[in-house]
Amino acid sequence: LTALERLTKEVLFLTICAAGIGGTFQYGYNISIISAPTTYIQTFINETWLERTGASLESDVILLVWSFIVSVYSLGGLTGALIAGPMAIKLGRKTSLLLNNAFVIIAAVLSGFSRMAKSFEMIMLGRFFTGINAGVSMNIQPMYLGESAPKKVRGAVALTSASFTALGLVLGQVVGIRELLGGEESWPLLLASNVVPGLIQLITLPWLPESPRYLLIDRGDKESCICALQKLRGNGDLSSELEEMLAEQAAIKGQRAKSPWELFQNPSVRWQLISIIVLSSAMQLCGNDSMYFYASYVFQEAGIPYDKIQYVIIGTGCCELITAVTCNAIIERAGRRLLILGGYSLMAVWAIIFMVALSQQIFDQMSRPAAYMICGSLIWSNLFTVGMAFPFIVEGLAHFCYLPFFTVCVCTALYVGFFLPETKGKTFLEISNEFKKRNFKAQTCEKFWKGPEEIKSTML
Repeated sequence: LTALERLTKEVLFLTICAAGIGGTFQYGYNISIISAPTTYIQTFINETWLERTGASLESDVILLVWSFIVSVYSLGGLTGALIAGPMAIKLGRKTSLLLNNAFVIIAAVLSGFSRMAKSFEMIMLGRFFTGINAGVSMNIQPMYLGESAPKKVRGAVALTSASFTALGLVLGQVVGIRELLGGEESWPLLLASNVVPGLIQLITLPWLPESPRYLLIDRGDKESCICALQKLRGNGDLSSELEEMLAEQAAIKGQRAKSPWELFQNPSVRWQLISIIVLSSAMQLCGNDSMYFYASYVFQEAGIPYDKIQYVIIGTGCCELITAVTCNAIIERAGRRLLILGGYSLMAVWAIIFMVALSQQIFDQMSRPAAYMICGSLIWSNLFTVGMAFPFIVEGLAHFCYLPFFTVCVCTALYVGFFLPETKGKTFLEISNEFKKRNFKAQTCEKFWKGPEEIKSTML
C-alpha cells in the first residue's frame, strides 16, 4: 500500500472508532453498569425513603422502583429514537452525534451527585437522559458509517456498531466489579463514568468528514461530497461511487425526506417495513438485553455464590464480544441473511448486529431516517416492556423464564428463512429494486393475466 492509501484507510478506521466510542458503545456500557450496584442502589432507595417519611418500603415496592430505574433508560431511548430522524436530516449525521453528547453530560452530573443530594429520582432522570443519548446514537451511528464506507465493506463497517455495543457491555462489566467502581462507596462514580466516552468523541469526531452520501443527496453539495470522499478514499478514481450516488439522487429527485407515517402508507416499502418490524421487535423480545439489565439478580437466583457473580457476568459479555467481532469479520463472505438466520436459530445470541446492518441497506436515502425512527422506537419500546416485566417473569416461570423468548427466536428464524432476501454486494438502488419486485408482485401478476378477455371472446 502507498502512504496515501494507508492514510485513507486510517481515516476510515478513525471515523469508525470516533463514531463508535460515543455512539453504540454507550448503549452497551449503560446497559451493563446498572447491574453491578443493584443491591447498593436498592438500599439507597430504602434509606432515602426512610429518612424522608420515617417508614421503610416493602420489598415489592423497592423491586418496582428499581425496575423503573432500570427501564426508564428505555423510555429515554425511545425519545432519542424519535428525535434522531429529524436531527439526522436537519443537522447532518456527524453534527447530530456531536450534539448528542450533551445528554450524556447532563446524565453524568445527575447520577454522580444523586447520593450527595439524597435523591434516587436524580438516578431515574440521569438514566432517562442516558437513554436519549443511546437512542440517538443507535440510529445515527450506523447510518453515518454505512453512508461513509465503500460498497465492498459497507456491511462490515455498519456492523462495527454492534462490535462497539459488545465492547461497551464488557467494559461496563469490568469497570463495575467491586475492586474498581462497583463498590458501595463508588457506585455514583460508576453511573457517571459514561461521560468519558462522550468526551473522547467530542475531541476526535470534529476532525473527521461528514457522510458523503448525505452531503450530495440530502444537501446537494457535490463539492463537499467529493472533498469528504477524498478524505475517506484518497485521490483515486471516485467516478463509480459518484455515479452510484448520482443514480440514487436521480431516482429520488423531487422527493423530500419521509416521515414514519408516510412509510406505513407507501406500498413500495411494505416488505422493508415488515422486515424491520419483525427484526427490531425480536431483537429485544429474545430476552438478550434484559438479561444484562438483571444479570446479578438472575445469577443470584440461579444459586451462583455472590462473590463469583461479577466474574460470571464478565464471561457472558466476553462471549458476546467474541461473537460480534467474529460475525463482523465474516459478514461480507457469509452474507447478512445467513447470519441472521443462524443467529436466531441459535437463540439469537446477538441479533442486533445483523439487524442494524440490514436496516442500513434496505431503504433509500429519503426513507432511511424515518425507517430508523420506526426501528428504534420498536427496539426501545420492547426493551422497556421486557425490562419492566423480566423480574416478575423470573418469579412466575422460574427456570422456564426463557421459554417465551425462545418462541420469539424460532418464529423470527422462520421469517428470515422464508421471506428475507440477501443484500450482500449490492448497491442501495439494487436492493431497493429487489424489494420493489416483492412489493408489487401482485400487480405484476395482474398485468400478465389475460383470462377475462379470452373468456369473453370464446364462442359456445
